[in-house]
Amino acid sequence: MDDDVLATVRRSLPKLSAAESRVAETILGDPTLVVDLAINDLAKLCRTSLSTVARFAQSLGYSGYRELRVAVARAVTLAQAQQARFGLDTTAIDREDGPAAIAAKLAAQEIDAIEKTAMALDEQALDRVAEALAAARHIDLFGQAASSLTAQDLQLKLARIGCSVSHSPDPHLAITTASLRCREDVAVAFSHGGETAETVRALEVARDAGALTVAVTSASDSPLAAVAEVVLLSQAQESPFRMAAMSSRIAQLALIDVLFVRIVQLRGEPVAVSLQRTHDVVPARRARP
Repeated sequence: MDDDVLATVRRSLPKLSAAESRVAETILGDPTLVVDLAINDLAKLCRTSLSTVARFAQSLGYSGYRELRVAVARAVTLAQAQQARFGLDTTAIDREDGPAAIAAKLAAQEIDAIEKTAMALDEQALDRVAEALAAARHIDLFGQAASSLTAQDLQLKLARIGCSVSHSPDPHLAITTASLRCREDVAVAFSHGGETAETVRALEVARDAGALTVAVTSASDSPLAAVAEVVLLSQAQESPFRMAAMSSRIAQLALIDVLFVRIVQLRGEPVAVSLQRTHDVVPARRARP
């Protein structure tokens, strides 16, 4: 179960009945209602039945409304603490905000994304991926747009410790290289929503070629997660007033930092030599006339 219950509720919307959608939209509109209202009161507010509210809670993976209520209360408390830390009433960015308000709200959102990603970390899954990457013959990294930036970051890190790794933002080239993989290879795909068609296709091709497939996404029930053998979940909620991926990118970067440290630990002393050598060579090259 995701620690971010509100993100889970938001992702569930396309699959819900009309009555269940009213429950979900009421919770998203004001999560404190769930904390304050008993199941019968929430059902009346949503113009639905007790059984519909209970069924909605169970569809999210909870035993019933009581467990959902506890999860929402925890999410509300964390959100309020995050806002209080920065002296904010809300972390939602609007058109009237000045630079100081934008900076505070983005900081709150991004810290929240990192904390939730860390708290929800699946240690077993992460270690499985780290071990596979440390031993891989070759590593392919897939991602489009903002997720391509995350893939590039991991590519640079892995290249510095001597891994054979590639990433291409060109979807045709990504699929071409994916088709040449085998059981000794690993393919890692990045997509916040897990629905980017080009990324899903590349991972699917790598899987069919025999590579171990890994999805880094915030949506455990997404098309990308469905074609991956291992899923690493990031936790992030983007502001409605968004121009590009922000919190989602930060959450992904935090997750791959943890992954990279585990790979370094697994590969041992030779990695330290590689890191030092790659660190030293750049300044020396720049010093030349």
